[in-house]
Amino acid sequence: MPRLLQHRLDPASRLARLMFAEYGTEVTLEDIKPWTRDPAILELNPAATVPILIENGVPPIVGTLSVMHAIEDRYAPENVAGLFPADSVERSEMWRLLEWVLIKLNDEVTRYILEEKIVKREQRGTPEPQVLRVAKANLAEHLLYFNWLFATRQWIAGSSMTLADFALAAHLSSLDYLGDVAWDTSAETRQWYARIKSRPAFRTLLSDRVAGMPAAAGYADLDF
Repeated sequence: MPRLLQHRLDPASRLARLMFAEYGTEVTLEDIKPWTRDPAILELNPAATVPILIENGVPPIVGTLSVMHAIEDRYAPENVAGLFPADSVERSEMWRLLEWVLIKLNDEVTRYILEEKIVKREQRGTPEPQVLRVAKANLAEHLLYFNWLFATRQWIAGSSMTLADFALAAHLSSLDYLGDVAWDTSAETRQWYARIKSRPAFRTLLSDRVAGMPAAAGYADLDF
């Protein structure tokens, strides 16, 4: 059985978990705190990031792109449509929006909120209110764009659900756990999130809890 080294609120780890669950593959989850820079983790991945995928007989697979490609290549069932669209136009749009989420959204919003609310808490530091204000303002701008996309198409990249949907859902679910998504001003994105949140693959994420930090109200509710 594959083993995934992860942090339960890390969006990249959540993306990998969604892929495994969507493809019906059981995976052993091992929670780590990558910011502690444990020598054992650094030996596997000098960048000290998650996810890290470990399988018998092959070297560890590190990094978001490497892990998601490995899951798609090795575990996507032949009788189930994969998360990479067959249509070249939608596939290009998927890659564009996947990059938007993994790089732009992460660099402008997610990593700052997780750093301030999770990492600093673990290190007994004090969150910077100004950093959180800027991150939340950036999130509001991203949500305006996502609202426009979901007002014009069924899924983020077009007519079919793709890896870009899972990537965005992974990020928003982490932020939603912390209570940082303004759903009342994001109707289109909220409707899309309610659909993807209702998928069986999402159940494992909705059961996640961080010790000493309860989930925000409505986090696990399908009708929120």
